[in-house]
Amino acid sequence: MAKEKAPVTAAVRELRAEKVLFCDHLYAYEEKGGTAASSRELGVDEHAVIKTLVMEDESRAPLIVLMHGDLQVSTKELARVMGVKQVSPCTADVAQKQSGYLVGGTSPFGTRHTMPVYMEESIASLPKIYINGGKRGYLVEMAPSELIRVLKPHLVNVGIR
Repeated sequence: MAKEKAPVTAAVRELRAEKVLFCDHLYAYEEKGGTAASSRELGVDEHAVIKTLVMEDESRAPLIVLMHGDLQVSTKELARVMGVKQVSPCTADVAQKQSGYLVGGTSPFGTRHTMPVYMEESIASLPKIYINGGKRGYLVEMAPSELIRVLKPHLVNVGIR
């Protein structure tokens, strides 16, 4: 059986343009499976699978939060750090409109609209990360330093169990 070819998404195009070294990882996408399903399918630690969350502040300004797969975001703490009253997840429609990606396939790279990126600080200390490549069932593996170089995220400590 022929190996499935990795897609060329807006995220992949940005990674190539920025000369980021990355590896493709395709897996069987599971509806509502999240990072638990992708880490199980790829045989990697869920802590190294980074989820891309599209959120908004009280004025509906969109932002991206990058978080370890096995942690949640304290929206209260994130709002405090950002100096806003509140932060909450966007609806799937708003997330898709802002990012250009379907929920479950959202990548922080190659988004339709530029949004500020907030990254859990401890992600930077991982030897490698697995992050969505812009399509459901497709993660890219890279050094966190490459993500930081390209996205220039605000580093935060807002992860909770």
